[in-house]
Amino acid sequence: MTYSTDSNTDTQDNTYSSFISTLDSLAAKIPQFDDEAVENIDSKLRAKIAKLTSGMSPMQLVLAYSDWLGHLAIAPARRLQLLQNLAGKIKDVSSAAVKTFSENADESPPHTSPLFKHELWKKGPFNILARSHQATMSWLKELGTDISGMDSSNAELVNFINEQIFQLLAPSNFPLTNPEVLKTTKDERGRNLLKGISNLQRDIQKTLLKKNTPDMGDFVVGENLATTPGKVIFQNELMELIQYKATTSSVAQEPVLIVPAWIMKYYILDLTPEKSLVKYLVDQGKTVFMISWKNPEKEDRELCLDDYLKSGFFAALDAVKAIAPNTKINAVGYCIGGTLLSIGAATLAREDDDILNSITLLAAQVDFTEPGEIKRFLGASQMSFLDSLMWTDGYLEAASMGEAFKALRAEDMIINPAIERYYLGRETKPNALMAWNADGTRMPAKMHSRYLQQLFMENQLASCKYLVDGKPIALQDIRTPFFVIGTTTDHVAPWKSVYKIHNFVRSEVTFLLTNGGHNAGIVCGEEHPRRKFQLATYDPMDKYMSPETWAEANETQQGSWWPAWNYWLDEHSIGEVPKRTIGASKKGYKIIREAPGEYVFGQ
Repeated sequence: MTYSTDSNTDTQDNTYSSFISTLDSLAAKIPQFDDEAVENIDSKLRAKIAKLTSGMSPMQLVLAYSDWLGHLAIAPARRLQLLQNLAGKIKDVSSAAVKTFSENADESPPHTSPLFKHELWKKGPFNILARSHQATMSWLKELGTDISGMDSSNAELVNFINEQIFQLLAPSNFPLTNPEVLKTTKDERGRNLLKGISNLQRDIQKTLLKKNTPDMGDFVVGENLATTPGKVIFQNELMELIQYKATTSSVAQEPVLIVPAWIMKYYILDLTPEKSLVKYLVDQGKTVFMISWKNPEKEDRELCLDDYLKSGFFAALDAVKAIAPNTKINAVGYCIGGTLLSIGAATLAREDDDILNSITLLAAQVDFTEPGEIKRFLGASQMSFLDSLMWTDGYLEAASMGEAFKALRAEDMIINPAIERYYLGRETKPNALMAWNADGTRMPAKMHSRYLQQLFMENQLASCKYLVDGKPIALQDIRTPFFVIGTTTDHVAPWKSVYKIHNFVRSEVTFLLTNGGHNAGIVCGEEHPRRKFQLATYDPMDKYMSPETWAEANETQQGSWWPAWNYWLDEHSIGEVPKRTIGASKKGYKIIREAPGEYVFGQ
């Protein structure tokens, strides 16, 4: 029998051609996407997911928990140790329970927590419930730490999520296991619960209606907040510049330019008269200028950090130089405004411009290797989701930023206020700081994305890699004296991170550590009975001192830090001049409107 080779070859060729034709036909039916289209589609999906998760990346959580459970699975000895520790904690709680019920003894929970601060938590059986919760929280923290091979950032995130979940299960969160709620309900015959239901209904209605009006209680900007007399003397698309009216016949020759953060309204530094840093400086004979940032809209999505530098800090600097010529300037930066000021100062130093007389940083970081608890919300996956969310809206909503910071202090900022409002039926009127905190601002998409990427993630400023006009800047070039303030319980800019300014500049640094948080520690007033601080000046030729050693070596002084800073400013002044008039019309700076201006009212 014979076979035709040519016939077989033709059949194979026809089959191959038919197969290729089928693939071409199928390929023609599949939509073709370029890189931009792919990114747009995927970004929209990430944005929708991010809206449901309040900006959190579920992938980041999956990766963190996989890292944790995977490494815990191959650590049998560590698991056994954890079980032994749990048994020890159960024994301690059981012993406390026996003592409570047999001896009828009142005993506080072993750890102080805002959840169990009421005196009734010392009595049984509630003290046992509190002890059990605290012991479990402590054990959960052990469970997520010291797991060999586990990434430290994943460990932080796992501990944070575990803590958040278990805080929701605290006995204080349930009416029948909260002694204060039970007593209040009995005393008020349930009226507190009716008030709480009414409060809950109003809050739900406000959320559903998506009202943008902040709840500021009795406080109104321009009436009892931000009332220091002044004028807006310059305005551009990004900021207004306010010059405040002098209250003394003569003033220090060097004016003060304040650069606040744009994640907050500027008037935190011009709060009520007794808590206004601006008023204090003016009354101490300083010519004060303040930047008031615009609250960005969707069309401002392309604003970047360079815009805040050039149209913000440098534009304000030009105005101050025109109004107060032939003198140097004391520059002050708060939070991210201090980071911007540091970038600006390094840029000026690079160009051999010595216009700055001094630099004051209020709770501001220049090194982001240890930026505090906010680092839990950062990571490649998290940044991807956050970028998609911001790019869809054009900005990061104030609420998103606020919720992230509240989550860092859930007990104080979320859980306890909810118990007060919904179980106890109490409506606490906002104080001035709470009113300001409710008046949030947005963050432009491009600026916030690059700020997080270049500064937080890549730490470019500290490593001399941050570019201004295409050229790197270096903090080491600055020769201007610094006054740097950290606060002991700062969750946004931890004081040990703020202290790192000593590692980078080659000029005199006076470092002050005061008690309080990121805001309350700064806005403490001229006199404060519960404030205290430590202060020391570092010469660039001095040997390095760790923050822990620094805190042990320097004595504590009672009172507000404001007078100490004012004294330092006076020490670095060359004298006084007659008080300055507001504006300099011959140089293009004239009175535009009354302070607090227009931008501060942007919602």
